[in-house]
Amino acid sequence: MDFNVKKLASDAGVFFTRAVQFTEEKLGQAEKTELDAHLENLISRGDSTKNWTEKILRQSEVLLQPNPSARIEEFIYDKLDKKIPSRTTNAELLGQYMLDAAAEFGPETPYGKTLITVGEYQKRLGGAEREFLHTTTMNFFTPLRNFLEGDWRTISKERKLLENRRLDLDICKARLKKAKQAEAKAALLSEEVDKAEHELRVAQTEFDRQAEVTRLLLEGISSTHLNHLRCLQDFAEAQATYYAQCHHYMQDLQRELSRCVNSIGAPNSSAAVCPNPVSSAFLSGPPPTGAAVSSTSSSAGQKPKTLTMEQSQLPVTGARKAKVLYDYDAHDTSELSLLADELITVYTVPGMDPDWLVGERGNDKGKVPVTYLELLS
Repeated sequence: MDFNVKKLASDAGVFFTRAVQFTEEKLGQAEKTELDAHLENLISRGDSTKNWTEKILRQSEVLLQPNPSARIEEFIYDKLDKKIPSRTTNAELLGQYMLDAAAEFGPETPYGKTLITVGEYQKRLGGAEREFLHTTTMNFFTPLRNFLEGDWRTISKERKLLENRRLDLDICKARLKKAKQAEAKAALLSEEVDKAEHELRVAQTEFDRQAEVTRLLLEGISSTHLNHLRCLQDFAEAQATYYAQCHHYMQDLQRELSRCVNSIGAPNSSAAVCPNPVSSAFLSGPPPTGAAVSSTSSSAGQKPKTLTMEQSQLPVTGARKAKVLYDYDAHDTSELSLLADELITVYTVPGMDPDWLVGERGNDKGKVPVTYLELLS
């Protein structure tokens, strides 16, 4: 018991002495031993690595899991070293809702069939997302967390010990300086000077040893960078695989919807080849101005092709009757204005944009958007 009390008193005395030394250094009342430039650079580089690793990890988690409560739950399970329970992704949940709705509305109805098709693909997208999150956690999140919670904690511990050794060294330097000043005033040899010199040598040795240990650990940051570089490559590869799967599923879904539109007698005959199979059969109201422009043309800032005099003289293809679904105001002389519920004759000419047809009403003729029409057999 006496030993513990003495040790506690000794530790308290050391802590107090270091606190006094640290305060005097901050106030400019005591000298401070500076670390060599190489070690200072390593420390600065280590701090930057730690700070940016934290930010990248935190923002990556926000990107892949926007729900804050879910991130907190995962953090708690990780700290408790327990397996995180399987969680349904938003896409999977949406897909299940669609399947349940189809069962209630009737799986044989056109709407029910479409709900089943879209719902199944949403669940596939959710499965791809789940696999992506698992791969990213294993190959990206885990190595970054291991650095912050393992290597960096060790480095921080050794750096703190180095700072204590430096404070002890400067304390010994200050004691030796005071002892020499007292010896000079007394003009006598003092045992205090010898004792202070011995303590200084010991403190210098311990400081040098700790500085070397800290330097070796910080130089290992280069290996950490290489490891994180490989983690970034794995992360980018997982992203590429995930987005490729999503793109593949969505292309399949578009083809399925196109067949669905054709099977229920969709008026848009170009649905099977149109990049967007969800045509006028799925619209609840008139499309916005310019909706007839294809997605490729609109994204590139191009305008619909103008029906030229040469095109108007070309042989027509597939002339048939069409019922106008919505009012349409012509934007220029090459287009034909439309009134809802009127019947017109439409056909195509070689070289025309597939989203447009040539419409005729009596002696009037011009381009008309496909999405405003119901083609009649």
